[in-house]
Amino acid sequence: MGHVLLAPDKFKGSLTAAEVVHQLTAGLRRAVPGIEVRGFPVADGGDGTLDAAVSAGFRRIPVSVAGPTGAPVRTAFGYADGVAVVELADACGLRRLPDGAPDPRHASSRGAGQVIRAALEYGCAELVLGLGGSASTDGGAGLLGALGVRLLDGRGAELPPGGAALRHLHRVDVTGLHPAVRRTRFVVAGDVDNPLLGPTGAAAVYGPQKGAGADDVAVLEAGLRRWAGLAEAAVREAELLPVPDLLPGPVTAPDLPPAPAARVGPLHGWPGAGAAGGVGFAALGFLGARFRPGIAYLLDLLGFAEAVAGADLVVTGEGSLDAQSLRGKAPVGVAGAAARAGVPVVAVAGQVDVGPGRLRDAGIRAAYPLTDLEPDPAACLDRAAELVAATAARVAADWLDPAAPSRR
Repeated sequence: MGHVLLAPDKFKGSLTAAEVVHQLTAGLRRAVPGIEVRGFPVADGGDGTLDAAVSAGFRRIPVSVAGPTGAPVRTAFGYADGVAVVELADACGLRRLPDGAPDPRHASSRGAGQVIRAALEYGCAELVLGLGGSASTDGGAGLLGALGVRLLDGRGAELPPGGAALRHLHRVDVTGLHPAVRRTRFVVAGDVDNPLLGPTGAAAVYGPQKGAGADDVAVLEAGLRRWAGLAEAAVREAELLPVPDLLPGPVTAPDLPPAPAARVGPLHGWPGAGAAGGVGFAALGFLGARFRPGIAYLLDLLGFAEAVAGADLVVTGEGSLDAQSLRGKAPVGVAGAAARAGVPVVAVAGQVDVGPGRLRDAGIRAAYPLTDLEPDPAACLDRAAELVAATAARVAADWLDPAAPSRR
């Protein structure tokens, strides 16, 4: 028998991806003593991206930065062979809000910029920025401020943090932009293709998820609109790199295809500009970043092909396996990569809201919801660890027993 590869995403609200791996491992080994199990926690660019990189062999380099409301937080970036992995959510994401209290008008992306600055000064040649879980809607202004860009009001004073302050922006000064930006290749790993502005933009679609009411959304939209005009003018004047798809491919994944969506017209309308409260806009315009589908890119970067080689089975999963999962989230990305290696994939999830036919079409041969063992959702969250371990025994019976129907 070959090995079993465990490649789950986090179970949001209950278990990290590494904790899911731990419980699956315990359950499988109880069911099949002596079985070889290998862990490969995954993420799609949001929460857990840094941990996934470290699990795959990247070194964790600690950094102290400003959280979304300015309070200091301890985070890190991953580093290996000249490549740095930065997770925005771990620096200034929603889970870093003090006591979980949102601050939609004033929350800032500055902490992510401080991590990027630390990685640049560490000497990385390529930087992968995982987007997702952002607490701010500041268009990436805070991130750029940490990299030396100055946002000035009509009196020449620097703006305070947050998207609301952008309404008073008068000038964008890029002369202090960190010099390493121009000699570093940036890749953004994420799956959001929204533009920066309008009814499908950062404020309208994602602002309410960050605590923004209708009035807040209007204020943030006005700030982003002013920021977009002045920032795009500054990018053109400074002759930065605003057309990332014309740049050479990323050194870590040369075989990835170019981004599918055409990028024409104003930068604020490009797909992905609205990602992470507009951090995508800043990454595209000021950092010359290339956008890549989060899970596909990270699986390639972290060496999934090598990990899955020789496996008998891959077990993936996430908290809720639903229609949104089928649009390219972690379990489907894992299933696609495993299919290329000819290895069957099953999923363990807190709950499953799609039928077996659609799952099979996505490459997932079977799904095992924790709600089969504990139908009460609240109790399922509380007991997630023990339920994952118990569910692993069901997977073993169905897929690792030579007499099981799935093995015939």
